[in-house]
Amino acid sequence: MPFVKTQKNDAYFSRYQVKPRRRREGKTDYQARRALVSQAKNKYASPKYRLVVRITNKQVICQIVYAKIQGDAVLVHASSKELPKYGIEHGLTNWTACYATGLLVARRALTKLGLADKYEGVEEPSGELELTEALGDDEPRPFKAYLDVGLRRTSTGARVFGAMKGASDGGIFIPHNEKRFPGYDPETKSIDAEVLQNYIHGGHVAEYMESLEEEDDERFKKQFASYLAADVSSADIEEIYTEAYAKIREDPSFTPTEKDTAKWKSESKKHKTPKSTKEEKQARIQEKIEAYKSGKIAVDEDEEDDE
Repeated sequence: MPFVKTQKNDAYFSRYQVKPRRRREGKTDYQARRALVSQAKNKYASPKYRLVVRITNKQVICQIVYAKIQGDAVLVHASSKELPKYGIEHGLTNWTACYATGLLVARRALTKLGLADKYEGVEEPSGELELTEALGDDEPRPFKAYLDVGLRRTSTGARVFGAMKGASDGGIFIPHNEKRFPGYDPETKSIDAEVLQNYIHGGHVAEYMESLEEEDDERFKKQFASYLAADVSSADIEEIYTEAYAKIREDPSFTPTEKDTAKWKSESKKHKTPKSTKEEKQARIQEKIEAYKSGKIAVDEDEEDDE
């Protein structure tokens, strides 16, 4: 037998440390989190804000978050489920919806901090790289946040960068460049501003609707059934998003939805039936015993008759 070295010996197990729970579950990249959370010592107790973007199957969630010893604290929150209030009722997870949600969370944050009038952002995006700049020495500096994408792949054209673009155009200073926006060409190292502007106003959705209608009408009616039910065509999409952006800037405040609390207040069987006392339980047991005995005796009498 050749010599085989034991890799996992007693020394290995005595020094083994279990990974953090969210690392084991594959939910947190702690290397990225440390870089986003760590703060310079000369900025003691100054929060370092992050623009947290999370995309699910049904909605886009954007939050301005800062870390505390007790855990993360949320400054403002916005979701694409709020977009129907501004006229966007379909495609709540596409690139343009991410942009609108980022714009909403930015305007909401600046309104809360009292900077909405000073930093209005880019009202008519041109597709060019436009970062929020400081107004002057006597004016407050722009609100600064760093993009937190979580475990999302940061590929060119990803939707998380749509939310970042919307927040940047909304007046928040987010350090970034144009390399991951739609329309960027790595060979020429330049961006096609028209392509990015087209994405911002939902032009890519309108183009896909038109091409799908020409190629496969049956699939078009199935995929865009909600659009057709609301009488929304490809020609209306740009106008819908443009009007929505103006409404978001006009009133970014949060409006809580009315929830049906009747089903929560209705009495269930668990709370409707009072708890039995010890005497009541013993009495029920005795009744069952007597009922069982009386039934058994009747069975025995029937058997004797048969004999």
